[in-house]
Amino acid sequence: MKNEKKIIAKNPVAYHNYEIIDTIETGIVLYGTEIKSIRMGKVNLKDSYAVIEKNREIFVYSMNISPYENGNIYNKNPLRPRKLLLNRNEINKLIGMTSQKGYSLIPISLYFKGNFVKLELGIGKGKKIYDKREDLKKKEADMKIARALKS
Repeated sequence: MKNEKKIIAKNPVAYHNYEIIDTIETGIVLYGTEIKSIRMGKVNLKDSYAVIEKNREIFVYSMNISPYENGNIYNKNPLRPRKLLLNRNEINKLIGMTSQKGYSLIPISLYFKGNFVKLELGIGKGKKIYDKREDLKKKEADMKIARALKS
């Protein structure tokens, strides 16, 4: 029961715009009204990205958590940077991988694991336009094959 994942939000363009090499599960620092909004499913990961700061802390930017309706003065800025919780070895691994040219940190999904909110962070390399076209062609071909086998 504790290892079950209840997915709250996914990044719809993560696998389209990036070739994901590796993923890592992180904790995230949130406030009470943000948790309530997350439980209601008011999260958008579409334009979000993560950055490793100079003091070896990782923050996620542009992750939109809509304000809680009944939060009043306790609501935080919906687009504020949020700190990610990782141990030192994981941060060093991410620093080594993202120091290579073209690699970046992309939030893939946000989910509950037990009572905690976790963020799946992917290490990805940006795709070129022709790579995206090739993926779409392959996906179309797979769908045609599946339809043919079905009928």
